[in-house]
Amino acid sequence: MSDKYPFEITDEMRQAADTARRQGLQKDLRTLAANIRADADGHDDSSEPGWRAGVGWTLLWIQKAASQLTEGRS
Repeated sequence: MSDKYPFEITDEMRQAADTARRQGLQKDLRTLAANIRADADGHDDSSEPGWRAGVGWTLLWIQKAASQLTEGRS
């Protein structure tokens, strides 16, 4: 404990803050994926070959990263 802050930050408090941060980032990543998916639905594929495959790969990567943020944590 320090003179500047008259309380001690416990391990439980640190863990709760880390969990909240991870859940917030997970939500942000899933929102990003939803926005990319919505934008891609209106895109004309004929002008750029392979574009749809790149979007699909990106969405999978984002979803995997989001899932790993809370995997094995409570």
